[in-house]
Amino acid sequence: MAYPKYITDISKIEQIPPEDREKLKAITEKFVFRINEYYLKLIHWDDPNDPIRKLIIPDESEKEEYGIWDACDEASNYVVSGCQHKYTTTALLIVSEVCGAYCRYCFRKRLFRNDVKEAVSDVGPGLKYIRENAQISNVLLTGGDPFILATPKLRYIIEELRSIDHVKIIRIGSKIPVFNPMRIYEDEDLLQLIQENSTVDKRIYVMTHINHPREITEEAKWAFQTLHNSGAILVNQTPVLRGINDDAIVLGELLNKLSWAGVTPYYFFVNRPVAGNKGFVLTLKEVYELVEQAKALTSGLGKRVRLVMSHSSGKIEILGIENEKAYLKYHQSRDGHDGRFMSLDCPDDAAWFDDLIQ
Repeated sequence: MAYPKYITDISKIEQIPPEDREKLKAITEKFVFRINEYYLKLIHWDDPNDPIRKLIIPDESEKEEYGIWDACDEASNYVVSGCQHKYTTTALLIVSEVCGAYCRYCFRKRLFRNDVKEAVSDVGPGLKYIRENAQISNVLLTGGDPFILATPKLRYIIEELRSIDHVKIIRIGSKIPVFNPMRIYEDEDLLQLIQENSTVDKRIYVMTHINHPREITEEAKWAFQTLHNSGAILVNQTPVLRGINDDAIVLGELLNKLSWAGVTPYYFFVNRPVAGNKGFVLTLKEVYELVEQAKALTSGLGKRVRLVMSHSSGKIEILGIENEKAYLKYHQSRDGHDGRFMSLDCPDDAAWFDDLIQ
């Protein structure tokens, strides 16, 4: 199968009524729109509330004033151009400003804008910083989507990282395995690159962004399998989103399908208060109850998932919400508070950590 054709002009999506296309064009002038023919076929167009449609097709609610551009204050984590260092052992390289899929909920929605440049074509300063800081054992390639890069460019980055002895883990954050799985399983050079650089001592992890069980098609499963065969380890992370996966049965099915396919359920995220995201917001209580109900529908392998908030102060795990109290723990802290337990008042309308500490 040839790579699917990409579409960036909303007016060419004939399944959308012409009058709606015209309304949505204003959204795409503000936030980039991009889809491909393969993913387009996953949408059930006869259902106006289809979750795959909501994931990728712009919506007028994106114009509503809500949140801020950089909800987790990533700007404060940059140490050199294109490289963030928030936690002691982990660095992030923003290697691509282009996504395969511009998910409408994305917490880096600021990168959808034409006036923002955080990814850099020259990763040299980031690589130099990582090479000079021996405490960094884990590097996440992110963006954008690293698998959008041409394989020779990705090879350069990965081989440079592999030449740094203290970098033991390379992570690649990507939606491509379910958005354009052919990019994975039809590129022998890419699979060879992973095979050469994912070893028993220094693994490559692919951090998949799978939001709904319908994304796990036969093509996606073949992409998973070829990555497994090449030595990559696959884990998944997704926010819990209103209108997308805010159903315990759907989340339970996602946990099951991931486990069956050998993709470890890693994180469920609380949706971040990012500009343009209001339509996806659930309260903390709603998210917690949905996740616990979903975990009851899966095996111990599916139950490995953690519910977290990626806050500017760190990654905060939600251990429980009961009797208007939220019981939390710092899974990782930028200020050395790892493991700190918190019991905070939790109003029913609280949707983010800041709502608990005001």
